[in-house]
Amino acid sequence: MKEQEVLNIFPQELRKRFQYVVQKSDKLQEIRLCVNQPARVLLEYEEFFLCRTGELSKIIGNSSWYISISEMEAILDHICSYSRYAYEEEIGQGFITVPGGHRVGLSGQVILGEDAKVKNIKYIRCMNIRIAHEVKGAADTLIPLIYENGRLCNTLLVAPPGCGKTTMLRDLIRQISDGSSWAEGRQVAVVDERSEIAGSFMGIPGNDMGIRTDVLDGCPKVQGMMMLLRSMAPQVIAVDEVGGKEDRQAIQNILRCGCNVIATMHGSSMEEVKSRGIDESMFERFAFLGKRKGKCVLLKVHKSMGEKIYD
Repeated sequence: MKEQEVLNIFPQELRKRFQYVVQKSDKLQEIRLCVNQPARVLLEYEEFFLCRTGELSKIIGNSSWYISISEMEAILDHICSYSRYAYEEEIGQGFITVPGGHRVGLSGQVILGEDAKVKNIKYIRCMNIRIAHEVKGAADTLIPLIYENGRLCNTLLVAPPGCGKTTMLRDLIRQISDGSSWAEGRQVAVVDERSEIAGSFMGIPGNDMGIRTDVLDGCPKVQGMMMLLRSMAPQVIAVDEVGGKEDRQAIQNILRCGCNVIATMHGSSMEEVKSRGIDESMFERFAFLGKRKGKCVLLKVHKSMGEKIYD
């Protein structure tokens, strides 16, 4: 299923070049394309160069595929169903989500609107195709640690980029929504600002978010949190990559309404969390993720007062 999803990102005339790559879809993380540069493939954090024959190599050679402007244009047109105008808003955000929850990041020349905000991107010359991976069970170690006598604790996942925050959050949402041996299922609302959590396409999540989960896709976090609180009567609100002042104020409003919050933020220590204005009293559990031997793992969990409960 995932192999075909990845192949479908490319127009028919280029799919043969990716036949070998997609056979490794379980390890495939990124396909990076940049005009006049060798195409690169990231497999489990190891970089390879894509040859014109579809083979992978650790070195740049005569057979390396240097993508042309016309090939880049063909890929973009195909992703946009040959109607870039219909995707103008998504392109202006810097990415397009495709079926399966995979995300195509875009860069090129920015067009600003009258409000000085990004309106669109033209002359797109670089793409980062990020392959979505749903890892059911990723939160198995953490899930019992965020309940206290059957009560869900407000939890913040903290990790540097690429250490599995969103993967962990996604599985937490599923298990909280469906219920587990630790607690009954709860009504969860997800603000998926960048379509990374649920991987929605045309409003339908590409990932298993649980039977009691509502997803607000492509909406700014602060607006989305308040909209869901008013409209969907959630017991839990989940959001990715918080940190700004407005984010903190919205979370405090949610907590005052008796709703739980599960969130993530970039960082690697409690000192970094505090430096970004997160008060320890806002969350009852702080879970820190990182890498060991190249794999994303749960490193430690402690309560708001610093008591470690997992190390």
